[in-house]
Amino acid sequence: MKPRTAILISGRGSNMAALIAAARDPAFPARIDLVLSNRPDAAGLRAARLAGIRAEAVDHRDFGPDRAAHEAAIDTMLQTANIEIVCLAGYMRLLTPLLVQAWQGRMLNIHPSLLPSFPGLHTHARALQAGVKLHGCTVHLVTQETDAGPILAQAAVPVLPADTEDDLAQRVLRQEHAIYPAALAAFATGKPVGSPDPEACLTNPPAWGTA
Repeated sequence: MKPRTAILISGRGSNMAALIAAARDPAFPARIDLVLSNRPDAAGLRAARLAGIRAEAVDHRDFGPDRAAHEAAIDTMLQTANIEIVCLAGYMRLLTPLLVQAWQGRMLNIHPSLLPSFPGLHTHARALQAGVKLHGCTVHLVTQETDAGPILAQAAVPVLPADTEDDLAQRVLRQEHAIYPAALAAFATGKPVGSPDPEACLTNPPAWGTA
């Protein structure tokens, strides 16, 4: 049986769309059963429904400052749907120990930098400011420390002299759309993805990529 997978989003869900597209392949080793958002107006919810995926919102504003109560409601929905793997895909909420511990070792995240460099926000601007020659993205397991969990896969892109923040973001996003499905497929089957060569990954994305 393919593991039942849920995707958590807060916005348009471009990485969600890449995962859903990959999972349409009968050979893909995980199934996308549920999309959840903390925002009822998230554009990704409609996109998921159009793709035939159950999509629900658990509005964080209904819970006021009680983040744990909000996460308990999310966890209940995940458990009720018999979810086995959770993928964060642009989910813009810092998680409390409640959800992290409940899904320890079963929750993946995609981050737009080559961790451990540039954890947190504004990664592309910080990469440009630092003058790095390579930037990229990382799929990792979620732990309580932000963007510090075990790395499952990475893909690199060159930073070009004329790059703006948007230029770099778009180049990284194309690799996110390739590496996240590959990482989920590998995780679902217990196989390592590895870290693609910085140059090779530009022209030879992982097998499940949509870039």
